[in-house]
Amino acid sequence: MKTNQIRIFFCIISSVALMWSSACSRFGNEDKKQDHKGRIVCISKQYSEIIYALGAQEDIVAVDVSSTYPPEIKKLPTVGYHRALSAEAILAMKPTLILQDNNIGPEHVVKQLTDLKIPMKIFRSYQNTIAGTDSLIREMGAWFHREKRADSLCMKLDCEMKNALEQAKQYKKPVKVLIIHFGQASNIYLVMTRKSTAARMIEWAGGTMAVDDEKGMKQLSPEIVAAANPDVILLTDFGYDRLGGSPEKIRELPGVASTRAFRDHRIFRIEEHDVVYPGPRTGANVLLIQKLIHQDGQSR
Repeated sequence: MKTNQIRIFFCIISSVALMWSSACSRFGNEDKKQDHKGRIVCISKQYSEIIYALGAQEDIVAVDVSSTYPPEIKKLPTVGYHRALSAEAILAMKPTLILQDNNIGPEHVVKQLTDLKIPMKIFRSYQNTIAGTDSLIREMGAWFHREKRADSLCMKLDCEMKNALEQAKQYKKPVKVLIIHFGQASNIYLVMTRKSTAARMIEWAGGTMAVDDEKGMKQLSPEIVAAANPDVILLTDFGYDRLGGSPEKIRELPGVASTRAFRDHRIFRIEEHDVVYPGPRTGANVLLIQKLIHQDGQSR
């Protein structure tokens, strides 16, 4: 059996183990029963996804608007954008605990919540690498008494990442990728740069980001998009869905129709929450990106 086949085999075993651990936890055979934490408001999309992956969402009463995965999380009330929070919206949920990743604001709202002595918790593991994500999942698993579930999630993540990195070795020339986030507004595009989490995922998949900047996102004019001339354009779900996925509508986007990506029919939809933070599904998402950007084999 070839090395890559062995990795795939162990990924399948890890996935089966993860499903089995989910089933076992329903009968109380996996981890100690979750201690009730009260009424939790979670203001971190990364934390929110991990909590659901751990099966520890029972006490979550509200999230920020950027917490959009898994789909069932959209049934919860939201308390605003994580950098533009409303104290009133948070207080209306009567929280006994706020989970946040030290990236919330504005400052006067944070001070107001602090003055009201509402407990806040930040998980301390470094979060922006695969190793850091493993540590975060395990830290959160321990806090929610879901240690075995956390181990299974990390095993699956690591296996899928190894598989993706091994497959990426066959691509000799990196594909130049442009990710347009939130589509177009007033003829200005918001794109992800080489400083973003998405750029790291593109690199793991055997590509390179078309745009560089000191910040993770940058506004670009149609002229600069055309000059970047990416091999592949990934439109995040909001922008792509607003266009209805129509080639005619995409053709009308200023600057896009003159790119190599448009000419070669290599403009694809991707979920925004799949590329903006590392989490339990990052390995699977890198494999998905790999399939999209290399699907016609032109980069080999």
